[in-house]
Amino acid sequence: MAIVWVIAEAVVRASSRKGNLRLKDESQGRPRLGARAARGCIGLLCLLALLMPVASAQRTVLRPGWNMFTPQQDIELGKRAAGDAAKQLPLCHAPKVDAYLTQLGMRLVAKLPTGGVQYPFEFHCVNDKAINAFALPGGYVFVNRGAIEVADNEAQLAAVMAHELSHVALRHGTNQATKAQAAEGFLGIASTIFGGSTGGALLSELGAFAAGGVLLRYSRSAESQADVMGTQVLYDSGYDPRAMAQFFEKLEAETKGKNPPEFLSDHPNPEHRVERVNEEIDKLGGVPPSAKRDSAEFEAVKREVLALPVVKRPGPGAGGAAKPPAPPSGNFAAYQASGYTLKYPDNWKKYSDSNGNDASFAPEAGVVDDGTGHAALAYGLIVNVSQANGDPNDSYALEHATEQAIHDLQKSNPNMKITRQPERMRLNGQPSLATYLSNDSPVGGQETDWMITTLRPEGLVSFVCVAPQAAYEKYDKTFDAILDSVRFTKKSQ
Repeated sequence: MAIVWVIAEAVVRASSRKGNLRLKDESQGRPRLGARAARGCIGLLCLLALLMPVASAQRTVLRPGWNMFTPQQDIELGKRAAGDAAKQLPLCHAPKVDAYLTQLGMRLVAKLPTGGVQYPFEFHCVNDKAINAFALPGGYVFVNRGAIEVADNEAQLAAVMAHELSHVALRHGTNQATKAQAAEGFLGIASTIFGGSTGGALLSELGAFAAGGVLLRYSRSAESQADVMGTQVLYDSGYDPRAMAQFFEKLEAETKGKNPPEFLSDHPNPEHRVERVNEEIDKLGGVPPSAKRDSAEFEAVKREVLALPVVKRPGPGAGGAAKPPAPPSGNFAAYQASGYTLKYPDNWKKYSDSNGNDASFAPEAGVVDDGTGHAALAYGLIVNVSQANGDPNDSYALEHATEQAIHDLQKSNPNMKITRQPERMRLNGQPSLATYLSNDSPVGGQETDWMITTLRPEGLVSFVCVAPQAAYEKYDKTFDAILDSVRFTKKSQ
């Protein structure tokens, strides 16, 4: 109600100049209102008190969704991922740019509804020409130089940052992870390895930037919420809220005739995005007449960013380990899932999901960043159980289930191809199919994927052995030994 009292004080001063005020109250040492003037100002105060909240009362109310993580765990998880991101991403190493982003970011944070949580916000410039930005849980924000360069003014850059900060306030990252865990036991390992999100085991055991794969995979609903809250933050921070819609229109223009900007690839584009932003601006009462659009500081920082040397970004298949992993050990450790047991080299790590069947096994440096911030298996074995119907002894049922599993993998791996058609075999006495495939390797070149599938009461069990084509022969005997050790447990009840 501070605005009401400021306005009322201005009215009183104006009235004083017109001679409507009585003499000073000597006992108080300050002027006092005459009865008529006092009644008039009180009436004005009441009217303003009724009118002023209208715009804010109409704004869309947004609250964080269901989340099994605590805000403190958001901070811890985000800090771990941000530390690894700082090692893997080509940062700008431009103190003036980072200082500017921090100043601008904290101005927005001051209007961000965090529910009383004190997040340790950090802001970093990434030397990447791609138009993108992301914020990890806990408030660790990374802004690509491409987003700064493409912004026409400070308000548009503030819009990008307000959008990302809204993901933090609404806790979308760990909300997505929570829903994934509830639905699939923290994401199937199959999607983890083949170019998808990071599973629960990778979150807890790798603690790497690759964990961002799941933390940054938002739904269209989450994107829309971040648009709306970001618009509110812009408005409350004194910026022209139309900048949010303008930036998205700029991104849409970039899509014509070529691949969409990375921002739209990483942030699913909600329907009627610009219209929803404009609708929220109307709810807020329209564009304030004194809304800020640009600043000399932004123009100076943009010039500095444009002058930075360009760091060539590794493309898909170029984000791998610096050197190959150590050879597989000849000694084996045992692993027991709810539906099977197997043995794997004891110098490999295991990453098992909470559903009791999905797991992956990889040597040190066997799981790498694929060049887009997502975890990918370059060397090792993945086991996945997916839903499938049919008699385990019916070869056609197995063939159909295997075809569907391969088709699902190819959806997220368009360059994956079958190099040798499925062949019948036995795995622990169970009818099975063995299929050879090729795919882009996250360490460059091509990889060989040997996929063994078998039907069990719990579904289709897939064992996928992965290694770069040039190194596959060195792992062939190890893969054979692992598969020879597989034993299926009793039928699930």
